[in-house]
Formats: sequence, structure tokens, C-alpha cells
Amino acid sequence: MAGNLTTEQTSRLAAWLTDEAQAETQVLATERLSGGAIQENHRLEIDVAGGPWPGRHDLVLRRDAASAVATSHSRAEEYALLKAAHKAGVTVPAPCVLCTDESILGGPFFIMHRVSGEARGGRLIKSPPDAALVREIGADLARIHTITPTAAGENLGFLGTPPADPARTAVTQYRAYLDALPDPHPAVEWGLSWLAEHAPAPGEIVLCHRDYRTGNLMIDRAPDGPRLSATLDWEFAGWSDPLEDVGWFLAKCWRFGRWDQEAGGLGPRDDFIAGYTAASGRAAPPDAVAYWEVMAHVRWAVIALQQAWRHVSGEEASLELALTAHVVPELEAEILAMTRGPS
Repeated sequence: MAGNLTTEQTSRLAAWLTDEAQAETQVLATERLSGGAIQENHRLEIDVAGGPWPGRHDLVLRRDAASAVATSHSRAEEYALLKAAHKAGVTVPAPCVLCTDESILGGPFFIMHRVSGEARGGRLIKSPPDAALVREIGADLARIHTITPTAAGENLGFLGTPPADPARTAVTQYRAYLDALPDPHPAVEWGLSWLAEHAPAPGEIVLCHRDYRTGNLMIDRAPDGPRLSATLDWEFAGWSDPLEDVGWFLAKCWRFGRWDQEAGGLGPRDDFIAGYTAASGRAAPPDAVAYWEVMAHVRWAVIALQQAWRHVSGEEASLELALTAHVVPELEAEILAMTRGPS
């Protein structure tokens, strides 16, 4: 399925959109956007001649890549998550429409409004640190965490029963994923053992983005200062401890080399925490956050190994996937440093 949309696919898409929009719809331009090792994103410009959505629209079409990792949601599920987040007031692209008819593009896809801004972490961290921006990011994360299993009801039923013990459940899952790979990875195994031994007592369960980090946040450089314009990529979201997202955002592995700015390479840790705690009314004890930072490094190491195996196994030939494995030694070193493991 991977690649740019073909002429035939674009024609079928225009016909399908005409039915959905209840008016003649032209696809003016399509462009595959960069990134997206797990999902594909295509910029889509359309013109609708009447109906409830008249005029030109700048959109993004999101569909599966050629293969996906085991924990990623389907497009229909991710669309439901996007709708739930939008309803909760989270800063996300407005969802438009979902298509499950595989005859259109060869698989399901959904369309959302395109938002302005920059998401590439390597570019974002080159700007001066911004305390107000990371406070805003923390506050928006708190809005995600207002979504609970009870509040979501059947709308997010595909997420399954919330885990009774998120930390130990995660350790069990990651160990199983690691065991399924052909080569041993002792440092990651050490990290899993440490996490099992130091797991916090189970507490509140909320919807977690589970990939909340620089690179999945769209930042708009407005004249009055940078602002968060969207939280992207909901394919890993699930029920968990709210501090999982906090630790993931603060983890050293997501600072893109800007080590001194602990809030995603964008600003100070304390300002991000302040924004989050003020908006959520929830404490973020340093020791508990540090635990989830270790979890972040272990989890990213496991995902990186899985993605590299997609390439090595022949499942999907991709230089991007192949290069992902190069982050693993750095992650292993950080796991050992944070847990004071064997040197």
C-alpha cells in the first residue's frame, strides 16, 4: 500500500468524497508527507462545489503503511480516538471522515483538517527554549487525561479492559515482544527487570496518548510566540497511568540532542510539570516521573528493535526502519545509567 496515491486511486477518492460531501468534489493535489514509518500521511487539497462543506479544503489523509507494529491501532480506531480527543478540548486536527471501504485506496483511511506548524523535532529544538510553550504543552496533556474509561464508554471500547496494574502489564508486554525477536538484548532485559522490581502501586487510570513527545506535536511559530497547534499520531493510545505520558515526554531520548532542555528539548522540565499539574490538579512526584522515564527508554528500545526487524525480515524494505536500530545502543546506555545497572 505504501507510496504516493496513483491516478486511479485519486479518481476513486474524488468519487467517494463526492458521495460523502453530497456535492461534486475535485481532488486538486496530493502529496505524501515525510515521516510516518508506521502510518502514511498525505496532504490533500480538495474543492467541493456546494453541499454542507462548500469551498476549498486543505486536509490530511492518513492510512496504513505497508506493515505496522503489533501495538498500533487501526485507522478506524485512531479516528475514534481523534474524535474523543477533539470532543475533550484537546488541541488536535478536526476529524472529517472515515473510510473503511478498501476498494477506494486498498485499505481503510481517515481524513482530518490540516493544521499549520512544524512537527520535526530536529528543527523545533533549534529555537530558543520557551517556558510558556512547554507549560501550554503540559496543560494540553492534562486535557487528554480527562478522558476516563467511564467517560468514554463504548466509544473507545476497542481499547479493552483498563489494566489493573499498568506498569507491570507493560513490563510483561515488552518482555514478550523482546522474546519474539531473534537476538538477545541484555541491557533492555535488565531494564525490564528493574521496572518490574520498582513498579509503583496501581492508581488512577486515564486515556494516555502513549507517544506524547516532540515530533508528534505540531508547533506554530505565531508572531506573538510559538504555540501548540496539534497533537498528532494517536495509534498507540490506551488506558494507563497518567504519568506514563509525562515520563515519555520528559525522557532524554526525545530531546533530539538538546539535553539541557528536559521538556522535549523545547524548554525546562519544571515549566512543563507546572503546566500539567495546574491544569490536571494531579501531582507528579519526581521519583514516580523518573520511573516512567526509564519505562520510556525501555519501550522505545523495544519498538526500535521491532521496526528494524520489519526491514531485516523482508516484511517492509525501508531505510528509515533499518536506521531505527541505531538508536538502541544509546537507549541501552541510558537505561543502565538511570537504573545504576552493571557497567
